[in-house]
Amino acid sequence: MNHNQASQLIALLRTQLNLSQEQLAGRLNVAYATINRWELGKSKPQKAQQEAILQLMDEAGLVPDGIGDTPPPPSEVKPERRRRGVAHSQVLGTKPMEQMLWDAACQIRGEKDAPKFKDYLLPLLFIKRLSDVFDDEVQRLAETYGERDTALTVLDADPSLVRFYLPPQTRWPVISGRETLAWPAGQAPKTLGEQLTTTVRLLVKANPDLAGVIDTVDFNETRNGEREMSDKALKGIVETFSDPRYRLGLHDVEPDFLGRCYEYLLRKFAEGQGQSAGEFFTPREVGFLMAEILRPRSGEQAYDYACGSFGLLIKLQLVCRRLDPLSRIPLKLYGQELTGSSYAIACMNRIIHDMQGEVLRGDSMRNPKYRDGGALKRFDLIIANPMWNQSFDPAIYENDPFNRFEATGGVTTGKADWAWLQHTVASLSDSGRAAVVLDTGAVTRGSGSKNEDRERNIRRWFVEHDLIDGVILLPDNLFYNTTAAGIIVVLRKHKPKDRKGKIVLVNASREFRKGNPKNHLTDDAVTRIAAAYLRGEPLDGLVAVIDKAKAEENDYNLSPSRYLANGDAKVMREIPAIVAELAALKKDEARLDKELAKVLAQL
Repeated sequence: MNHNQASQLIALLRTQLNLSQEQLAGRLNVAYATINRWELGKSKPQKAQQEAILQLMDEAGLVPDGIGDTPPPPSEVKPERRRRGVAHSQVLGTKPMEQMLWDAACQIRGEKDAPKFKDYLLPLLFIKRLSDVFDDEVQRLAETYGERDTALTVLDADPSLVRFYLPPQTRWPVISGRETLAWPAGQAPKTLGEQLTTTVRLLVKANPDLAGVIDTVDFNETRNGEREMSDKALKGIVETFSDPRYRLGLHDVEPDFLGRCYEYLLRKFAEGQGQSAGEFFTPREVGFLMAEILRPRSGEQAYDYACGSFGLLIKLQLVCRRLDPLSRIPLKLYGQELTGSSYAIACMNRIIHDMQGEVLRGDSMRNPKYRDGGALKRFDLIIANPMWNQSFDPAIYENDPFNRFEATGGVTTGKADWAWLQHTVASLSDSGRAAVVLDTGAVTRGSGSKNEDRERNIRRWFVEHDLIDGVILLPDNLFYNTTAAGIIVVLRKHKPKDRKGKIVLVNASREFRKGNPKNHLTDDAVTRIAAAYLRGEPLDGLVAVIDKAKAEENDYNLSPSRYLANGDAKVMREIPAIVAELAALKKDEARLDKELAKVLAQL
């Protein structure tokens, strides 16, 4: 099966079986990104995966007509033998991931304060991820060239055949001691810390894109004659990550695996130092809901000005491929991120998953990096989860060289939720659309107040200019840094005719499955919410559609819960009727007391 045959087979399977990329990935036990690569023709399934594809086709009664040479039936395809621990049985779930990170953190307890755990764990996790991905790519090339040694020789001559080239000294089996390496004379490291630091430097030299990504810590650092991190502790981390249960190759983890690891480490060990996990991470299902609502189209340019680990942009690409599986034109993805660790993860995630675009580091409010001359660069799509209720120096708004605020409803004070939406509008193309996650208070603050309120004034400007396509109220307790519900504000320039002058409000507060410690949206809930929103028609308890006049009547309170009770509505009754019913109940009570007294007297 060549690349073109694989692409056509996957397209046929998804079309005939009506499967999403996520569903097909689950049926074949591979990651979403793998399905993307097969459909794009950038790679082909390995032998065991070819067998699984053909078996699925056979079960469905499908015949791959018109796809070059007909592949052999499943019975004739022999599965490739794999080393123990390398088989791609299933995508690593949340619980095993957290167990892996907890076990690794336990290795350095006492040697480092908890907030510093991520500084040592993440670079080693990066290296393990790179090495496992490299092994997958070598295995793919070995099927082309006949054997692994030949594939490695070809790679030495042309490292561009893989995403990241790993010199022999940097490969995980060498780091873990499971393979021995003949180091050049005088270059053999004396300690594991020295070996790890050398590994990082060699990786950056071979892959300049990793500069500033993994070379963030010196594993061999010594102060006052003592190592900052002992070899014993480092060996414990390496051994934990070497467990066969924790393979991190192309097919073993979800696309934003590194982001999820960062979020866990931050939440578990660093948030006590004043850092908020929610500033960087959006729950997977919320990201997919946002992407489904935006309906990305091939070739569009997408932007996340608080991109964290690049997870929201990756989900846009995955949904784009599901909507148009035969297109060879990807989205162009652009992210800006302030925090160094998140920036590093974003860079790696983008490259590992073959996403076109770039990531720049900086503060998007103070110093937006994407510019077109003296103005902001404008994008077809914007997807973001900026820090909620953030505060900025008012001077940032008043002295803005891009005129993001005065021209779009005025300057806010205090919380920056609407300032981010103003930045969003300024960065949208004339036909652009956006989905932004904010605190629920962003759509209610100031409404009903007798005093002039700047946030309410900005909301009024957005409503009057018909920029708000809708608001979705999410369930409580989805986000790790808060139990608050959160909302998705959807913006759209030049709405289609049937949505002009309307705002679609969705109360999805009950669309969740109870979890411990956090609730989550099911895939069915995501599909149901997205479909109801895109349909844009009133639906009892779930969807309300209001116009500008209704928004004005409610003083620009745009909370879905104001218009939709979602099953919790109380029936309001007139007070005289209630008084009359109460009087009747008292009469009944008196009558029953008399009857009871007669019964007791007889006893």
